[in-house]
Amino acid sequence: MHKPHISPETRLNELTLRSILIGALLSVVLGAANAYFGLFSGLTVSASIPAAVISMAILKAFKNSNILENNMVQTAASAGESLAAGVIFTIPALVIMGYWQEFNYVETTLISICGGVLGVLFTIPLRQALIVKEKLMFPEGIATAEVLKTGEKGGKSVKHLVYGSLIGGVFKFGSEALNLWHGIFEKATVVQQKAYLYFSLNLSPALVAVGYIVGLNISTLVFMGGVITWWIAIPAYVGMNGFDAVAQELVNAGKFVSVEGVTAEALGGALWSVKMRYLGVGAMIVGGLWALLSLRSALVTAFTSGVKAFKEGSKKLSETLRTDLDTPMSWVLIGIGVMIVPVFFIYLTIIQDVPVTLFMAVLMVVAGFLFSAVAGYMAGLVGSSNNPISGVTIATILSTALLLLLLLGGSDPGRGAAGAILVGAVVCCAAAIAGDNMQDLKAGYVLGATPRNQQVMQMIGVVAGALLIAPVLNLLLESKGIGSPTAEHPNPLTAPQATLMMSVATGIFGGELPWTIITIGGCLGVVIIIADQYLKSINSNFRMPVLAVAVGLYLPFELDSSIFIGGVIAWMIDRSFRKNNITGEPADKANNAGLLIASGLITGEALMGILIALLATFGLNLQLGAEPLGGSLVGLGILGLILVYLYRAVIQQSRK
Repeated sequence: MHKPHISPETRLNELTLRSILIGALLSVVLGAANAYFGLFSGLTVSASIPAAVISMAILKAFKNSNILENNMVQTAASAGESLAAGVIFTIPALVIMGYWQEFNYVETTLISICGGVLGVLFTIPLRQALIVKEKLMFPEGIATAEVLKTGEKGGKSVKHLVYGSLIGGVFKFGSEALNLWHGIFEKATVVQQKAYLYFSLNLSPALVAVGYIVGLNISTLVFMGGVITWWIAIPAYVGMNGFDAVAQELVNAGKFVSVEGVTAEALGGALWSVKMRYLGVGAMIVGGLWALLSLRSALVTAFTSGVKAFKEGSKKLSETLRTDLDTPMSWVLIGIGVMIVPVFFIYLTIIQDVPVTLFMAVLMVVAGFLFSAVAGYMAGLVGSSNNPISGVTIATILSTALLLLLLLGGSDPGRGAAGAILVGAVVCCAAAIAGDNMQDLKAGYVLGATPRNQQVMQMIGVVAGALLIAPVLNLLLESKGIGSPTAEHPNPLTAPQATLMMSVATGIFGGELPWTIITIGGCLGVVIIIADQYLKSINSNFRMPVLAVAVGLYLPFELDSSIFIGGVIAWMIDRSFRKNNITGEPADKANNAGLLIASGLITGEALMGILIALLATFGLNLQLGAEPLGGSLVGLGILGLILVYLYRAVIQQSRK
């Protein structure tokens, strides 16, 4: 029999004015940070635990606060982070493909709100099925509940988050705002026109922190993808064609003015941009389709559970325990209907055909419900951070683009591609929020929260985060650039998922894509899937999810290598624990400290990145010189010290 931390008979203040205000504010802040970091690295991480720690620190100032009020704040706050992931994976594709010149405020905000709220509504009927009856793990939900319970006892874990944030922010300020050192260490050489050698490392504590959080397995796969692209594919292409011939090809593609003066570093980056990153596109498409195929039983389970819950409706309120009170099904259905209306009209402005637009809206609802159910189910199995959201979004955009090509023809490829991307955007936002909502509801289930209140707070967090996501994206677009390098922004935020979605949508409508490279990437994806199935059959602890390798194939190598270093640090700490037989509560406390330091490094660097972008928008230049004063070696040294700090802080925490 399940016994929550706070009994159903005990009534504490949950939905308070301060919990709403603090939750909404944190949703905006964490959403902005995740938007920046996701566009930069292509990876996002769950913010539930950092949100819970920040919430505890703030609410400690109020004598009458309680654990359930804390849980409400983190529920709203984590919604902003998840919504940002759904937005940045899709909507920037419209800017990258040139359909939008900037992020239109009304359309971006409405798509974000409608997609996010639909994600909450679609998962409300799944709470009983997946959390109460199925008893899925929902690892981040349980971890969040444990953090809140520890905080109730007087833990001081917030200091780890604060230290990490300060370190990440100061490092970013020194590197980018003051220009004290190069942000990237990069070396390449070509021997006799044929042998191409390359290495680069992004001097970003946040990237190392991501590798630390996802662990050695995933970070190794990301690095493996980078090795295939940068140490095998690019050298092979240069070896077969010769350096000068490849440089001339890139001149013809508009990447260089002439062959003279093209460096080995520049050639590698240009060849990756024009051709080789599309290996990742092929692998991602295969990975997305495989995700659907492998989740077919989860799809059926989640779908039938949801339909059954809709049919059964809600019990009489008088018969329901406080901890079982969900939003009534009648409200859920009304909410879904209300959310469809603005999405329909946004689609109509693009498609300009009522029957086709109606079909798109229906497709969006069906795909949104299916993939929200899958996201909720997968969050219970592997956690929100490992949820294959990009995979199901690719499948949505691919199928929608094919259907729109059939219905509209290929006379206006921009319109069809934009329509497919917007369907994918709503579905992606819904799926991202669905996974987060189920994690938060699991935390509430453990703590004894009222589900209906959490569902309301999740929607408040969605709306708060959505209201400011477009201005943040426009700020980053103007100051840093998003997508491919340009003369104005030679080192933009790469937005790998959004560029991928754009490639898929425009490719269906006849866009000029390197289909040979995409096909090779797809074949690589198949090989990786076969290898993963073999590892599964022998019960190996090391697995090979294809989407992790695909991300590595697609990212610049300096990101892959930094993420890998973080995974190695996590492995070194784990090995030290095993060697010294550190288990149970000491290991849990130490791992929690490491998670918070890493989360702080990400949050601090991301927020400082937005602040620097804001300063640049107002014309404030704080750089101490045109060239970095210390090259990249200074940055390497400081990054090394940060890694030592992370390792020692976790090890020392395990000994307390």
